[in-house]
Amino acid sequence: MVLGPVTVSGDIGIEPKVVVDVQAQPVTDLLQKDLAVGSGPAVVSTSTVTAHYVGYGAASGLKFDGSWESGSPATFPLANVIVGWQEGLLGMQAGGRRILVIPGAMAYGSSPPSSAIAPNETLIFVVDLVSFQ
Repeated sequence: MVLGPVTVSGDIGIEPKVVVDVQAQPVTDLLQKDLAVGSGPAVVSTSTVTAHYVGYGAASGLKFDGSWESGSPATFPLANVIVGWQEGLLGMQAGGRRILVIPGAMAYGSSPPSSAIAPNETLIFVVDLVSFQ
């Protein structure tokens, strides 16, 4: 599946294969696409989500974060994450997989949390939603 500068393949429940076109222009709007649609109720802004995910920098094409290595999904209140996740996971259902291509302004802006992410870098996430409350 292709969305903007990223191609994603692989089955839900295992870490996806992600290929980033580092020559692509940074995005200015949030892009999202479901690779698999879950079932049941949908995530709302006050949800606490449990998800497996992987994150890549669009400029470098390199993975900077992920949960699959630990073997356990991450759990967090949606209100406590970057705006791109707050908006990009709305409406998602448990059991689904979604690609998010997040412009720098909706990610970490000019103050990224690590040197693995450039200031204002477009970020790419593939998220498998395990559950939410």
